[in-house]
Amino acid sequence: MGVSLRSFSEGVHSPHLPIKAVALKEWAVIIDGLARGEQLLLVRKGGIQEETREFRLEETSFYLYPTYEHQRRDLIKPEHHQALERTQSAADHAPPGQVTFTHLAHVVDDITVKEDPSVLAKLDRYHRMTHDYAAERLRWQSDKALHILVVRAYKLTEPKTIDVLDEYLGCKSWVTLQEELRDFDLEPVLEDEAFHAKRCEIFAALELNEPAPEANK
Repeated sequence: MGVSLRSFSEGVHSPHLPIKAVALKEWAVIIDGLARGEQLLLVRKGGIQEETREFRLEETSFYLYPTYEHQRRDLIKPEHHQALERTQSAADHAPPGQVTFTHLAHVVDDITVKEDPSVLAKLDRYHRMTHDYAAERLRWQSDKALHILVVRAYKLTEPKTIDVLDEYLGCKSWVTLQEELRDFDLEPVLEDEAFHAKRCEIFAALELNEPAPEANK
């Protein structure tokens, strides 16, 4: 099937541990899906400003940095257009030159796919992007693997707003924040049982062996 898998812990080991000041840029409408517990997947191939033009999993726990520039109605399934409009409205009313972090993601599984669109077909109902756009991501830089990350989302008990610095701008996946985010705890969006059930459903769709509740590799 052209699939490889790396798995990590099913959750951060303590919501009180300091988190490295690293963020992953992602469409706000996708972050909204994670925040509501409706989506566990991030589909990544790399930004045009990445040194190697490919996505690399640099951290397994990171803040979710909402972006708006490239998310469009025609790239999102119709049933999620209302969520798209909601995130765009929030962006229109946000203070200029600032970004607010509301959630953190912890990678539980890194599923890599090369040249096998059938994998995406099996996962189509588990993310908000249209099937055609997800397949386009697979075809782009076809010699590079597509990463399908199964992530567990955590809500920051206190949203954190910071200034957007020049080095945060551009089409790149990872951003190293110049200031640490402090004075908050983390609350899992989904409790253990609910998250594990959704994760197992994804594994079943891919015809992979059911994951252990706490797989450390």
